[in-house]
Amino acid sequence: MFYRASPSLHTVEISVGSEKGFYNRMKKLLLGNAAVAQGAYEAGVHLVSSYPGTPSTEITECMATYPAEEVFVEWAPNEKVAAEVAIGASIGGGRAMSCCKHVGLNVMADPLFTHSYIGVGGGAVFCVADDPGMHSSQNEQDSRHYARAAKIPMLEPSDSAECLSYTKAAFDLSEQFDTPVLLRLTTRVSHSQSLVEVGEREEHPVKNYEKNIPKHVMMPAMAIKRHAFVEERTLKIADYASDCPFNTVENNGSAIGVITAGIAYQYAKEALGDRVNYCKLGMVWPMPERLLKDFAQSCEKIYVIEELDPFIEESCRAMGIEVVGKELFTMLGEYTPAMIRKAIFGEEPAPAIEPAEAIPARPPVMCAGCPHRGTFYVLKKLGLTVSGDIGCYTLGAVAPLAAVDTTVCMGASVSAAHGMAKVRGKEFAHKLVSVIGDSTFMHSGITGLVDIVYNQGINTVIILDNSITGMTGHQDNPTTGKTIRGEATRQVDLIQLCRGVGIDRITVADPFDVKHFEEVVKQETACDEPSVIIAQRPCALLKSVKYTGHCVITEKCRNCKMCMKLGCPAISLDGTSGTVRIDVTQCNGCGLCTGVCPFGAIEKED
Repeated sequence: MFYRASPSLHTVEISVGSEKGFYNRMKKLLLGNAAVAQGAYEAGVHLVSSYPGTPSTEITECMATYPAEEVFVEWAPNEKVAAEVAIGASIGGGRAMSCCKHVGLNVMADPLFTHSYIGVGGGAVFCVADDPGMHSSQNEQDSRHYARAAKIPMLEPSDSAECLSYTKAAFDLSEQFDTPVLLRLTTRVSHSQSLVEVGEREEHPVKNYEKNIPKHVMMPAMAIKRHAFVEERTLKIADYASDCPFNTVENNGSAIGVITAGIAYQYAKEALGDRVNYCKLGMVWPMPERLLKDFAQSCEKIYVIEELDPFIEESCRAMGIEVVGKELFTMLGEYTPAMIRKAIFGEEPAPAIEPAEAIPARPPVMCAGCPHRGTFYVLKKLGLTVSGDIGCYTLGAVAPLAAVDTTVCMGASVSAAHGMAKVRGKEFAHKLVSVIGDSTFMHSGITGLVDIVYNQGINTVIILDNSITGMTGHQDNPTTGKTIRGEATRQVDLIQLCRGVGIDRITVADPFDVKHFEEVVKQETACDEPSVIIAQRPCALLKSVKYTGHCVITEKCRNCKMCMKLGCPAISLDGTSGTVRIDVTQCNGCGLCTGVCPFGAIEKED
């Protein structure tokens, strides 16, 4: 067996040989997300519009590696826009896809629910990646409820091979039943790798567009009739679900049955082996009632194993099927095979092997040289209340900076601060700031800023302009001047944008010039009108950023530990002497600490 690296970081190609030589069988080791992209490509998708959000980001990144003449791929300003672009492409006759994480599905819910009524021209697939365990999310939402609420079929693969095959099938299913289709992933499926047999692209010409007001214009008179269509469609898909290839039964001759789906199926198989029967749901909505009832009759006891909410469990009980579910399993976080084995068979897991030495904790922290560190250092020093937002700068809430007071959702830093100021008054508003990244500002911050101006707020908004979408892995956005394929495009001018919505006081400042930045913040928070500070310094991890050398502590050091307040991972206390030290292997020479030291004891050394 021979391995060959693929141009994509998400794949490895594998050639399988035999004694008679090589035969034509090329497989790829793919991330689940990469397999979704491959499936969409093979299905002949024409357009993909998304907003990056872990754990879904790589789907669209991988789509951008396919030829531009075959599929148009874009980063949209937010998930609602992305969904609307995909919906328009579908109505226009093309196959379209949009991808997001679970909280992004909330943002695209408005157009998605109405798209359920309209139906499709070309097949439309919406990929949502949930995050059990909240590895990179602010909540543990279970997106399966959206499928039921929007009355849209939902498929849920359990490995990379199914990611590919289910995605391809989803486009056909969409066109067969005139419906958008949801494809649900979770972090472990999105970011695990398994072998996938890839195929060729199947061309599906863009269908002719025909004007159809009753189908495409959802004003009440038309929507009433389309709702009737949706209910009839749901019944047809529910009947299809019991015979479809996505839902399967594995009969191992056991009296115990397990109903499961997605990654929980993999955990259950590893934990229980062939000691139980399985009903594996690949289509988790609508539920295959006939299949589930037949499966239940073949077993004496039925367990439902699913992460997060009791979605399958409650559906089974509504059908009159007696099951055991969340009595044994938690509604919190991710499952493990050991947890399942203990719950079903009462078998304790093997003792864990303890390491010879304690493993040091590695809490999340802003990188050395992160431009946001200077901002939060100043805000903490001034004792301001900070309305935070979604991004790597949310780590400004972590000690020793501990500067961020609230974080709700994309854009809420601006809107929530407006509400706080209105109920607490002018004095509080003068000690309050919003912090929001450039990409997040484009996503959802602009309308909040409009609200402040329109309703006569006096808030100060700090836009953290680090020249990239940092948290999800350096994706371009409307403020960077590049598309997802790296093509030059018009760059949104944040100064003109803020001025255009009515902000007169706009200041651009470098957060690493600590003294000047502090003066700017004092000045803007003191005035009785809305203002914007653009904290402008690029992410330290960008290839264009050329920090050199490192910082050193000289004999002038008085061990005041002011530099420790920065929370820089390169600065620590010596465990023996208790003095401050700088780890030159982590320091990238950004020089922020040189401006913080009151005694000039830290110097830059090239």
